[in-house]
Amino acid sequence: MSEAHLSPLGKAVTYQTEYSPSLLFPIPRATKREEIGITDTPPFMGMDIWNAYELSWLNARGKPRVALARFLIPADSPNMIESKSFKLYLNSFNQTRLPNEAELTDCLTRDLSTAAGKPVSVDLVLPELFSKQRIIDLEGYCIDNLDIEVETYQPSPELLRCESLPPVEEVLVSNLLKSNCLVTGQPDWASVQIRYFGTPINREYLLKYLISFRNHNEFHEQCVERIFMDILRHCQPLRLAVYARYTRRGGLDINPWRSNYSTPLPANVRTARQ
Repeated sequence: MSEAHLSPLGKAVTYQTEYSPSLLFPIPRATKREEIGITDTPPFMGMDIWNAYELSWLNARGKPRVALARFLIPADSPNMIESKSFKLYLNSFNQTRLPNEAELTDCLTRDLSTAAGKPVSVDLVLPELFSKQRIIDLEGYCIDNLDIEVETYQPSPELLRCESLPPVEEVLVSNLLKSNCLVTGQPDWASVQIRYFGTPINREYLLKYLISFRNHNEFHEQCVERIFMDILRHCQPLRLAVYARYTRRGGLDINPWRSNYSTPLPANVRTARQ
């Protein structure tokens, strides 16, 4: 299986406008998971929630159609899909004639499931439903206004602290998560939600920890799994869910969610920065 440095990222490409599933570039999850101590079954379930805003194709008579698309890629799939290759693949439909939306959905489902190594869910949002799309903030208490001094800009789980208090159930949110693309070094911006039950996590040190990703190079999915594992190990909550909403690039946004307990998939609703 190919690795990230062999992907289209950071390279000049010729955009194909005719259907080409070979453009999809799978990246094994196992390599990066080994770095954070996951060598067997991960201690979480989850989903990578993708949204595409630049999907277009031709109908049977050659007239362009457009739609938004939602993709759910299981976290237990052996592969993630590199985002530039995903964009190039979607662009390959631009001059491709398809008889109806169902044919497009079937094609997307088949190709993405093959690349991920597990079934991928695909849902189209057609123009008549565009006006129904909402923008909301992530639910939870935002910790960004805490007055802290920051000196560390590489992931530092030792920053995490717990309070000597009875267990609590709370949801904490920050809009200050920034990391960089593993290959190109371009900035990736996100809002992150941490939902947990357990010994209270010190909010100031949690914010310092999240900010410590600022100069870190890793893909979105990998950053969220690193955050999940660091909090799980250092704070030992009984229940934990980490959800990040990343700003879009190339007409795609990626929103990884990881949880160690049975809970509904979070709402796939855009934040203001998306």
